[in-house]
Amino acid sequence: MSLPKGLYRADHVGSFLRPKEILAIREQIVEKSASQSDLRKAEDSHISSLVKHELDNGIRSITDGEMRRAYFHLDYLQHLDGVKVEGQIISPSMHKSGFAPPKLVITGKVKHAQPIQVDDFKHLEKCIDEAGMKGQATTKVCIPSPTMCHFRGGRESINKEAYPDLDVFFDDLAKAYQDEIQALYDAGARFVQLDDTNLAYLCDPQMRKAAAEERGEDLEALPHKYAALINKAISKRPKDMKIGIHLCRGNYRSQWFASGGYEPVSKVLFQELDVDAYFLEYDDARSGDFSPLRHLPKSGKWVVLGVMSSKKSELEDEQTIIKRVKEAAEFAPGGLDQLCLSHQCGFSSTMEGNELSEEQQWAKVRSMVTIAKKIWGDDLSK
Repeated sequence: MSLPKGLYRADHVGSFLRPKEILAIREQIVEKSASQSDLRKAEDSHISSLVKHELDNGIRSITDGEMRRAYFHLDYLQHLDGVKVEGQIISPSMHKSGFAPPKLVITGKVKHAQPIQVDDFKHLEKCIDEAGMKGQATTKVCIPSPTMCHFRGGRESINKEAYPDLDVFFDDLAKAYQDEIQALYDAGARFVQLDDTNLAYLCDPQMRKAAAEERGEDLEALPHKYAALINKAISKRPKDMKIGIHLCRGNYRSQWFASGGYEPVSKVLFQELDVDAYFLEYDDARSGDFSPLRHLPKSGKWVVLGVMSSKKSELEDEQTIIKRVKEAAEFAPGGLDQLCLSHQCGFSSTMEGNELSEEQQWAKVRSMVTIAKKIWGDDLSK
């Protein structure tokens, strides 16, 4: 079973550790001693260097490392009309530092006023071309899943005057995504990845309980509602654009925030969600076993197994990883042909990054590529 264009046997979720210069300029902007144009110039330069590092270390699914973002989701979503960042999410699973993530609220009608990622995509394409790899690598655009605008705040985070009916809210949100995806396609993008924490959080017993008791969610209906939202958001993509989705249980400075196997959402995930590829967290026992993969169709969908960890600096044992991939293949109806390899998440879902060095980050990437070649052979695009 050949891979869809843009997916690779050695793949990755998208984010990389931020250079010190970018972090420093972000601080200077807060202090009003630097401008957004200063930041953009530095980002352009470091993204160009990053693309070369990705290519040199064997990656062919090229991202900008989320260098332009402080958070994997907020920087994108707040560009939609009607979406604001206000306050913080307080939960029992806060980081040891006391950090609590900012909260999204819907203050008015959600609209896509202008393209959000198109200029960033064009810069990446230029970087690949300048590296002499045009046609030999794929630019992957990572954007947050539309579910990020609902789960953690629920009904109370959505303005009732703008949206007395939540179905209208979901329709408007889906339309905003349709517009962005079309703009990206028109610019040349052919692979988009949606980053989603919420379907994974619905596997966590405590988060399920909070959703039901504190926000009044119907736990049986909500996964289907989210699948319908995502499907509508991507429903108008042309046939030659591929969509992946990444499920994450939290990745802030090497800490996770949820646990639980995929079984509660597995049928919805693999049989209702109309995506081409699933980037699934599987780096430790928190994510459960591989048995939910049995719900995959035999062909037409692929799973990128995140059995390696971006949270730890140590290199994984090659034979252990190979063994785990082969264990997963026993459940996947398409066997090894239906699987790829990655780390469970990016290296820097927020600008602070995970607790490892850049040298350790790239060593882990090289190790992943080496292991993938031992499993599937040298051509990682097949």
